[in-house]
Amino acid sequence: MSDKQKNKRIPKLRFPEFKDSGEWVENNISQLGETINGLSGKKGDDFGSGSPYVQYKQVFDKNYIDFSHCGKVIIGKNEKQNKLQKGDILFTTSSETPNEVGFASVIISQPNEPTYLNSFCFILRPNSLDNLEPNFSRYLFHSKIYRKKVNAIAQGAIRYNLSKKAFLQITLPIPNPKEQQKIASFLSNLDELIEAHKQKLELLKRHKKGLMQNLFPQEGEKVPKLRFPEFKDSGEWVEKKLGELLKSFKLGGNYSNSEKRTSKPLMKMGNIGRGNFILNKILYIEETEIADEGDIMKAGDLFLNTRNTLDLVGKVAIWREELPLAYYNSNLMRLNFDNNYFMNYWFNFDKGIKELKKYATGTTSVAAIYTKDLLKLKLFVPNEQEQQKIASCLSSISEIITAEAEMIEQLERHKKGLMQGLFPQLSAL
Repeated sequence: MSDKQKNKRIPKLRFPEFKDSGEWVENNISQLGETINGLSGKKGDDFGSGSPYVQYKQVFDKNYIDFSHCGKVIIGKNEKQNKLQKGDILFTTSSETPNEVGFASVIISQPNEPTYLNSFCFILRPNSLDNLEPNFSRYLFHSKIYRKKVNAIAQGAIRYNLSKKAFLQITLPIPNPKEQQKIASFLSNLDELIEAHKQKLELLKRHKKGLMQNLFPQEGEKVPKLRFPEFKDSGEWVEKKLGELLKSFKLGGNYSNSEKRTSKPLMKMGNIGRGNFILNKILYIEETEIADEGDIMKAGDLFLNTRNTLDLVGKVAIWREELPLAYYNSNLMRLNFDNNYFMNYWFNFDKGIKELKKYATGTTSVAAIYTKDLLKLKLFVPNEQEQQKIASCLSSISEIITAEAEMIEQLERHKKGLMQGLFPQLSAL
């Protein structure tokens, strides 16, 4: 982009047919339409039956409203409440963070019946849907330029609120209707692709969960419902104490740690999920502190979260060498079996989770699973060959799930980059 373009309301990316269409036109939000309130004067007893209304979470979850998730509210025969219509843009007015204030979701099709809006949101009803296309609004009010401007006017300390007066004075650049339609069509097609992959991911997860329920014996049973043909005559699974199956176990060390990046990442209880590690927040052992080489995590190691809240204690996950080097702390225990992958799946199906929870002691906020109790845990296991077959089957599905999740991440990053390019940036205005 040239210096001249930087000072104009022109996006970095533009479809060829609009490259000579000039600048987008600056508009105050007040010029685009009028604000209308959501439900008023309702009491708790009014909710649960009646007419559909859009709930706060629906506005926050998607950039368009899915009417299948509406709540129900009783509206009296002579009661005056504002009904939603196609093109309405719904905004959240209050939140715990400024980034969640002024979140928008659009009514992209006319409701089939009278539908209302919760009282914690408000409506911007466009003066003309020809000048502000509903599908374009989905992206305009999630663009970087809009988010920066609405964040700047969010007011509060503990909870942030949106002043309608300040909101209506926000200025936004808008292209002509044909360019709006082109941008909306392009981005909505990408959204549909992302949604299709998300649905596929959920189906894969449900398929894996169903398999796990059938590949392991249920309560009171000694054989699973589903068995590979070569093992159908192998007899019952054998009951063992965990202490009999464990080859070794070790708690990690007590390390001081901080967010300051060093060469020694440290895995803690917050990094362990159900079956996998979560790396969205990593703390580090200080560079000057000596770390035990025995606490270095190796690919295929199985870890148990021995201390956490009562809801979260007892999570088990395989380390798949997500980082080239990492250590684990004293709230995690390294467990080694003949087949760690099989045991990872055992600990992460419903019965396995339930059995492990029995050994958690403590309060809702602080609970622990002690080694002496853990070693007493009883479970049914098959022979080594059947363990390997089950682990291989579930690992294959897990790999497909991981690949699908990565594809969704790539598509969402691609969409984010396109959004930044298809709308003028704040620095250009």
